[in-house]
Amino acid sequence: MLKYPHTISSKLPEVGTTIFTKMSALANKHQAINLSQGFPDFPIDEKLIDLVHKNMKEGFNQYAPMQGALPLREVIANKLESSYGVKYCPDEEITVTAGATEGIYSAIAAFVKDEDEVVVFTPAYDCYVPAIKVHGGRPVFVQMSAPDYKIDWEHVKKVVNAKTRMIIINTPHNPTGTVLEKTDLEELEKIVAGKEIIVLSDEVYEHIIFDQVPHESACGYEELRNQTMAVFSFGKTFHVTGWKLGYVVGPSLLMTEFRKVHQFNVFSCNHPFQLGIAEYMQDANNYLAVSSFYEEKRNTFLNAIEGSRFKPLKCSGTYFQLLSYEGITDENDIEFAERLTIEHGIASIPVSVFYNTKLNEQVLRFCFAKEDETLEKAGQILRAI
Repeated sequence: MLKYPHTISSKLPEVGTTIFTKMSALANKHQAINLSQGFPDFPIDEKLIDLVHKNMKEGFNQYAPMQGALPLREVIANKLESSYGVKYCPDEEITVTAGATEGIYSAIAAFVKDEDEVVVFTPAYDCYVPAIKVHGGRPVFVQMSAPDYKIDWEHVKKVVNAKTRMIIINTPHNPTGTVLEKTDLEELEKIVAGKEIIVLSDEVYEHIIFDQVPHESACGYEELRNQTMAVFSFGKTFHVTGWKLGYVVGPSLLMTEFRKVHQFNVFSCNHPFQLGIAEYMQDANNYLAVSSFYEEKRNTFLNAIEGSRFKPLKCSGTYFQLLSYEGITDENDIEFAERLTIEHGIASIPVSVFYNTKLNEQVLRFCFAKEDETLEKAGQILRAI
């Protein structure tokens, strides 16, 4: 093995192997049911595959435009208008990205500078903080707590100051499954009004929301929209996480800066996949029906664990269900998640890893984007504990 002759000063010294990789590896080693990492285990719509293949056969196999294939940007604009009553310009205000994670990273890279502060609500998806730190920013954590994981907006007002450059929101929320309500967006709108603060709105689960609860997008609030970069995911909506395609929308002034980073990060994204999705989205039911599909999955999982000692927390969106194991064991959630995998054959994610303080509230996250048979087997295991 070659030995590097100098000392490396890491920009992310605290970052190691992610909990998702660790738990999936543990699940594979012990042949456990893997409800840890958030990806579907069922086939996607053959119509979508056929449309992508058609565009491959028709020769669309070279670089797409940097901002994304125009037919896809146009259908995105139509969807946003029909969903949230807002008009975005396909040429200047919509960019197709290499998944939502690239969109989030490029947005942070475009706007966060040394010593800028970024408000992050915890528990938080794990890609936010490393991107902030690698660009010299400082995350300012606002904690949400079980069981309802509500944002204390009075506390937010206290932490916002002249150094605050960005506030990151996520709705429906991973890992908790909660959603922001109209009053939440109104409070946020008041807080950032008149300030040079950018809202980064992670809305990748916009079409996975349950019980007839509306998705409150930051795009739908006139004043807030002018300060918002909103991020969306085709992977989550169409069960194609491996395609790594998403998009970002925002006012032209912000999008100009975003594209400066995006073009040198990935430049452009998979061309035939973009065109296939554009055609697929001509039928709005292909994305509007996703909520009811996953609501049935959630209910199947909840029915499967009925009678167990696990207590389900309210899940209004995403394809994750939190279960409290308070009363089952005093173990911390990492230890219990590992033991469940090794001894009982079911893998989950401990929620403490989504907190900066590693707060242990004895809650585990389970992914229900699985075949019904898988969910039934998982329920049998959990009922027996």
